Amino acid sequence: MNLYGKNFLKMTDLSSEEILGLVDLSKELKDKKKNGIPHDELKGKNIALIFEKTSTRTRCSFEVAAHDLGMSTTYLDPSGSQIGKKESIKDTARVLGRMYDGIEYRGFGQEIVEQLAEYAGVPVWNGLTNESHPTQMIADMLTVKEHLGKLAGVKFVYMGDARYNMGNSLMVTAAKLGMDFVACTNKKYFPESALVEYAKKEAEKSGGSVTLTEDVAEGCKDADVIYTDVWVSMGEPDSVWKERIKDLTPYQVNEKAFSYAKDTAIFMHCLPAFHDLDTVIGRQVHEKYGLTEMEVTDDVFESERSVVFDEAENRMHSIKAIMYATLVPKE
Repeated sequence: MNLYGKNFLKMTDLSSEEILGLVDLSKELKDKKKNGIPHDELKGKNIALIFEKTSTRTRCSFEVAAHDLGMSTTYLDPSGSQIGKKESIKDTARVLGRMYDGIEYRGFGQEIVEQLAEYAGVPVWNGLTNESHPTQMIADMLTVKEHLGKLAGVKFVYMGDARYNMGNSLMVTAAKLGMDFVACTNKKYFPESALVEYAKKEAEKSGGSVTLTEDVAEGCKDADVIYTDVWVSMGEPDSVWKERIKDLTPYQVNEKAFSYAKDTAIFMHCLPAFHDLDTVIGRQVHEKYGLTEMEVTDDVFESERSVVFDEAENRMHSIKAIMYATLVPKE
């Protein structure tokens, strides 16, 4: 694996060897942190964090990871940057590329982070776009490997809206790593066909498979992992809630879904999750639609099979690995 000087934008850009290399590096850096072994080889470097969509895990992961590696960070929130407003994306990229050693972007269209990467002249990392969430993928694969001991041959089921960043990225990643990926959802929410065909070709090479199904019993049969995400993403209008709830409630991750899975199956979610009424949005949805839980039930979320907080922690270790790999020359 040699990612020095490269961008980290979407999973289709990476080979299976590079993905596995990043998973292994994440584990190595995690072990160093847990054992108090300094790894601040990037002391003196500076990175810019552009957040057009706010975040808890992504921001904290980048800031702590950068600090552990010896780097300084500048956080630019939606009000702190003129990107695409008073200053074009390519001009922003060329300015920040002169000042920083790397740039993270979390926001909207994939074309924005692609254009930043084209003009910055330094590594650009995709913290999330509408179409792709690659940093989450390395954390997720590290989590699966830690709990199941392997990646190849794992049956990985994604339930819910599989059309956007999480469904797209998980399908491609699983296909490249020889996993058996299943998108289990209403057919309106399947990933777009061209990406499905790409993933199927990758799966043929790796020994994995890609399946799309509306049947929960068949989709979750003998699953090793059941994964879900929120039904409505940040930036989408409230008007979509009614339709999503109607279409996706049959694909809620609950005890019935897990009854089809292996006894050793784990539950994963990239967070935040609407599994109770302890959030403003959760209470609003409850008042309008009467739901106390949405994409996952509280009993599954809080169960021993749930590894969501290991997964959340691993965001920091995987992001550290991504920055390290792209900023440290290969010996």
